[in-house]
Amino acid sequence: MKAITNTKYVKNLFFLAVLLFSATIVVAQEEEEEESKPKFSFSGSVDAYYRANLNAPNGVDAQAPGSSFANLPGFALGMANVIGAYEGEKVGFVADLVFGPRGTDAIFASPMYSSTGNIVNQLYAYWNVSDAVTLTFGNFNTFLGYEVISPVANFNYSTSYLFSYGPFSHTGLKADFALSDDFSLMLAVMNPTDLTEFNPTGQYAWGAQLGYSGQYLNLLIDNGSYEVDFTGGFDLSDTFFLGLNAAYFDGDEDDGVGSFAGLAVYPQLATSDTFSIGLRGEYFAETDFFGAVGGTDADGDASVFAVTLTGSATIGDLIIKPELRLDSASEEVFIDNDGNPIGGLSSFVLAAVYSF
Repeated sequence: MKAITNTKYVKNLFFLAVLLFSATIVVAQEEEEEESKPKFSFSGSVDAYYRANLNAPNGVDAQAPGSSFANLPGFALGMANVIGAYEGEKVGFVADLVFGPRGTDAIFASPMYSSTGNIVNQLYAYWNVSDAVTLTFGNFNTFLGYEVISPVANFNYSTSYLFSYGPFSHTGLKADFALSDDFSLMLAVMNPTDLTEFNPTGQYAWGAQLGYSGQYLNLLIDNGSYEVDFTGGFDLSDTFFLGLNAAYFDGDEDDGVGSFAGLAVYPQLATSDTFSIGLRGEYFAETDFFGAVGGTDADGDASVFAVTLTGSATIGDLIIKPELRLDSASEEVFIDNDGNPIGGLSSFVLAAVYSF
């Protein structure tokens, strides 16, 4: 009887061990499935602002710098930005929609389907082929330049000339390669610049980006034109950051497109956990009647030097940005309060940006 009892006891122990092992495997599988299951996220922003000229008319006759966004007089709307993303370990997508004047200005070259195309800021799917290679297919914001469309990611609320006259978005296929911990490479084939809904020309643009430790050298070749762009920045201390952007664009002379070159610096100082102050100093020069400054001389050349001083106060998820901007052009492209042509424009902006 004792031998039989021991045998039953051993069998029971073995059966219990099998149950525990099986349960452990099931739990581990469930945790692995939970970790690898794609996650849906929802984010975005809302922004509005007040703008006034200090040395020029406001209201119907109001002028603004020749750069994009924040150009409307009085109390004005920016945009509502709604971003839905489904992120998996291997694949996912991003649907980035914009509503409002800033969003419309950002996707100006998508006019075919006004009820749909004019609200799509980005719309792409991606595949993480490996830890070092990612393929992205669809419509994505440009890889050139220091600034972006969303006011959340920019320190200054108004935008630079370099950003305004570079590309905004592309539609195509790009491949990102993590070459090492410091080096990265991106290669892309895309529709002509800013033609994001479809390709009406049958021609294509080519892009490349080489990155090293947060510094990026960018190249865009597009139907006889090309742009070379450097974007980067340095943490000079725990509270002081210096951003840099330089670009040269050579337009297609056969199409009557001019050229431009520019340099912008972005010193930013954090005075506390909730307040920072930053300056954007930019020199932008055009040739061959490019037309960005607002007027050109007899030789087709014009330039502008713009200084923008911005404060950034954070209150929870809300950022308040007071901004003083001075634009000084080589030509008399603005008018004063008496209607006389002048070469400079000073303006004030107070913006509110809420992100979620």
